[in-house]
Amino acid sequence: MNQILIGKGDEPVHLLARYANRHGLVAGATGTGKSVSLMVLAEGFSRLGVPVFMADVKGDIAGLAQPGTASDKLRQRVEQIGIADYAPEASPVVFWDLHGQAGHPLRTTVSEMGPSLLARILELNDVQTGTLDIAFKLADDEGLLLLDLDDLRALLGFVSSQSREISAAYGLVSPASIAAIQRSLLSLEREGGNDFFGEPALDLNDLMRTDLSGRGVISLLAADRLILRPRLYTSVLLWLLSELFENLPEVGDQDRPRLVFVFDEAHLLFDDAPASLLQRLEQVVRLIRSKGVGVYFCSQFPDDIPEDILGQLGNRIQHALRAYTPRDQKAVRSAAETFVRNPRFDVAEAISQLATGEALVSTLQEKGVPMPVERTLICPPRCRMGAITPEERAAVRSRSPVGTRYDTPVNRDSAYEMLARRAEAAAAPADAAPAEPKTTPRTTRTTARTTRTPAEPQAKPRGRIGEMLWGTKRRQGMVETMAKQTARTVGSQIGRQILRGLLGGIFGGSKR
Repeated sequence: MNQILIGKGDEPVHLLARYANRHGLVAGATGTGKSVSLMVLAEGFSRLGVPVFMADVKGDIAGLAQPGTASDKLRQRVEQIGIADYAPEASPVVFWDLHGQAGHPLRTTVSEMGPSLLARILELNDVQTGTLDIAFKLADDEGLLLLDLDDLRALLGFVSSQSREISAAYGLVSPASIAAIQRSLLSLEREGGNDFFGEPALDLNDLMRTDLSGRGVISLLAADRLILRPRLYTSVLLWLLSELFENLPEVGDQDRPRLVFVFDEAHLLFDDAPASLLQRLEQVVRLIRSKGVGVYFCSQFPDDIPEDILGQLGNRIQHALRAYTPRDQKAVRSAAETFVRNPRFDVAEAISQLATGEALVSTLQEKGVPMPVERTLICPPRCRMGAITPEERAAVRSRSPVGTRYDTPVNRDSAYEMLARRAEAAAAPADAAPAEPKTTPRTTRTTARTTRTPAEPQAKPRGRIGEMLWGTKRRQGMVETMAKQTARTVGSQIGRQILRGLLGGIFGGSKR
């Protein structure tokens, strides 16, 4: 059947696959079993043939790649829940890592990331974000590929050098804003963020794979280092979600999702997020389900998620919350109010009394109606509940279905090289022009001017950037020519005045 056994309350509790794209929430305090619930969901979706993408923040989710170990406590829980076909087994896993150390490098290009998410990564203010928008618009108009941070840095350097012309065409460009963006780029590069930008960029089809037996591949992003840069972490996941939304076709409601996307540590996404970003995220969450993608948020408190998004999460697993502080007590009441009440127990009281491995669960049942909340003993995962060794990770990576496609970076012709060539082409005619001799007699210079073969006129470069460079160089040549002509004119006038003075003295003397 197309359903996932989550656990058992008074009756077995299932998540129906045809409503899994209605999104979900896994919440609870630290150490109450959220990671185990995520493993159970990932295994269940994989066994149904649904690919899963999730971040491994602490390193323990990587245990999905190894079979579990039977124990007396585990067997007791299996019997208590009544799992007939339980057997330890591994799931098909592909490891990813922004830095390329704990998995295949996960990359995208600067152009695909876009100015809005990039500004969030760089922590820019509104004025600096506007300057970055102008730089991206200029690159689009000129056909400049922005693949890596070198390309963006070269573009910003050009914008700074041609700020007057660009400000007239696109809007005011502040040198201070450009300098601030460049400093943020240096900080991002120093922290390893430059590994994220470049090629080969991620092909979304590699996140939607099944293995030879038909099981969905679980893509795990190593995030133990990435989580130290919360804005980079959330921007990477937002970029992935946006790419799925923009590129996947509409499929409507199906028997099971095409992909399940798990957003761990979701509270980091909404901290200090601008209103425009929250509005965009709400739109994506609301519409992406029609493209066959289910999004599952994982956080400590349900109220970490904005209400407009929380209201769209139909499948919920709530682990224990300890009401030690007024903040915790408010969170308990808020969590209790989001469930369909069960007359057999008090929901708010139960949230504070749940043991590790227990949860309050409510999923969408027939016709998409949420079931009354059930106090549930969560199933044990079939995989290892814990981290894996570097040797085990390397062995899994060596069997990866994507092979070594992403392991070697590619640096093709892009904005950095194009701008460098244009600058060289604009400077070449001046460097090649022969210098005029200073001591050549006037008759010789006249002869030289009348017999010299005219130089070929320089072709006007194409594109607005080329026009700017060409115009700047032409103005420099005109100023230089005018200066030489002025010098000659002044020299001739002074010479004539001296000659008239001498001749006047001679003739005057003869008259006397």
